[in-house]
Amino acid sequence: MTAHAQRYLDYCHNRRKPQLIIDTDPGQDDAAAILMALGLEEMGLLEVLALTTVAGNVSLHNTSKNACVIADWAGRSDLGVYGGAEKPLIKTLITAQHVHGHNGLGGMQLHKPKTPLKVLHAVAYMVDLLTHAEPYSITICAVGPLTNIAQMLSLAPEAARGIKEIVIMGGSYFHPGNVTPMAEFNFYVDPHAAQVVLQAGVPLRVLPLDVTHQALLTRERIQTLADMGNDNGPRLATLLDHYERHEQASLHAGGAPLHDPCAIACALIPELFEQKRVHAAVETQGQLTMGACVVDWWGKSKAIANVNWATAVDDEAFFELFNAAIAALP
Repeated sequence: MTAHAQRYLDYCHNRRKPQLIIDTDPGQDDAAAILMALGLEEMGLLEVLALTTVAGNVSLHNTSKNACVIADWAGRSDLGVYGGAEKPLIKTLITAQHVHGHNGLGGMQLHKPKTPLKVLHAVAYMVDLLTHAEPYSITICAVGPLTNIAQMLSLAPEAARGIKEIVIMGGSYFHPGNVTPMAEFNFYVDPHAAQVVLQAGVPLRVLPLDVTHQALLTRERIQTLADMGNDNGPRLATLLDHYERHEQASLHAGGAPLHDPCAIACALIPELFEQKRVHAAVETQGQLTMGACVVDWWGKSKAIANVNWATAVDDEAFFELFNAAIAALP
């Protein structure tokens, strides 16, 4: 690791270790985010409390199974995995099988998971944990549609006392949408949930397409994973190769944006990202703009800022952190 990236890690040792709930809809880049978080846990830099799943990239059945499989890959069959919302609050569910494959993990042949799916619903789990947690102690990394979190905050507003912050991969403002011309996938799938969360009054960081499209997974970066001497580096390289090929064909960019791991990195080292305090809201009615983010960049509305909106990332340091985390896994 370069001295530049090491300086970021040195910040971590002078801070309280983050405790994370990862709310997720695996999904290939979700798999990368979960493995990154579990690798950082192996490095002693954070603690993953649980995975909570939501329908999004694929159905809830598949996202829950995938979360259990990914926990197995990391040797973490002890990790709590809780299934949550199987559909958005109001809209009909749309998925991204055309990107992530029929099972969400690129059509990869999956084993029967050893990690059990808990009986308790994800929303009930979060309500119980956050209500009884030390105040402002737990970070939620939300890398799928925000349905579970909106339900939790609506049904038990008192649970917000346990939240340190919610780090969200979602939305876009300066960058075009990736599911409609105006909307990013996670916010489009459940815009009503996104609006509930943005207006909930809890500390929020948002990693939009504006910044995730700066963290590009290139062929060289995939090869770095493939050359690792563990099981998960080459496995993830195979998984992300499928993802990168689709995104390259779709976006004609210099690589595939590695969206969801950005949220894990930001939860651990927010200094990796340039951010601005702004007011953001989500369109829930527009025929052409459903799910679009409206960001008051210059404070024209006089509305109180409610999010830290990320605009840039130190991508070289980000990928060094990502590689170190994956290398720490079995």
